[in-house]
Amino acid sequence: MTTEDVLDHHLDAFTGQDLDECLADYTDDSVIITNMGTFRGLDEIEDLFAGLFEEFSQDGSTIELDQKEIEGEYAYIVWHGETPDNDYEFCTDTFVVEDGAITQQTFAGKVEPKA
Repeated sequence: MTTEDVLDHHLDAFTGQDLDECLADYTDDSVIITNMGTFRGLDEIEDLFAGLFEEFSQDGSTIELDQKEIEGEYAYIVWHGETPDNDYEFCTDTFVVEDGAITQQTFAGKVEPKA
């Protein structure tokens, strides 16, 4: 699988809120670094995505991809979204894909609570 194949699968799994398919893109050695903390391995990554899916499954939630760039084993996306709780004004993820899996990922975003 190419980097773009893995990224496209991941984006489809995320927008479809399919936790099993989302986790299939990672390994036990994968790491996701965010401003909310660092998530290592499938168990911690599962907890991260379960929380995101819970938030984005609420009525009125949206998510839209603004930019996608692929360069070798690196993938970069820019997106924005909204849930009843938060406005995801500007968000970006960078992925490192090796041997058909996301081995490293970073997330940064301007997320404003609506409360």
